[in-house]
This record gives sequence, structure tokens and C-alpha cells, in this order.
Amino acid sequence: MEDMDKENKYLKAKERVEEIKKFYTSLVSYVIVISLLAAINYYLDQWQYMWFLWAAFGWGIGLIFQAAKTFGLNPFFGRDWEERKIKEFMKEDEHKQRWE
Repeated sequence: MEDMDKENKYLKAKERVEEIKKFYTSLVSYVIVISLLAAINYYLDQWQYMWFLWAAFGWGIGLIFQAAKTFGLNPFFGRDWEERKIKEFMKEDEHKQRWE
């Protein structure tokens, strides 16, 4: 039983590390691609119309959502909320079973 608990903790930690790694890979890609688009934009029209900002904005929104998911930044439905709800439902079930 203890070995399974350690294995589950290891798998959860490994999954978390993979999520963080994916986020940082996306962040580096974002910086490189947006920088390249900005350079192209400047080269073509000296930023008379900064069209690269549309790509930066759109991709940036996706990156913000990915960061929120990866680091549990959602104040309403974050990881802590999940754990609290699971414990709450487990207590309710335990309480119901006592009275049946």
C-alpha cells in the first residue's frame, strides 16, 4: 500500500513537471516568434501599423490560460478548491452512512 502511494505521488509529480516544462517551452516559443514577427514588421514598414501585436495578443491570451492551469492561478476552481471539495464530499458520504 505504501509503495503504491509513493508511486502515485511520483507519477503526480512527474505529470506536474511535464506541465511546467510545456509551459516554459511555449513561453520561449512565444518570445522567439513574436520577436521575429516584430522584426519583420519593423523591416517592412517601420511600425507604421504594428500588426505583430495582434499575434502577440492572441497567443498571449492562450499563454495566460496555460499559465493559470499550470500554476493553479484560478482562484475559483484551482487545485486547492478541488481538494477541499473532494474532502467535503467524502465527509458528507461518511456522515450519511452513519445515519443509514
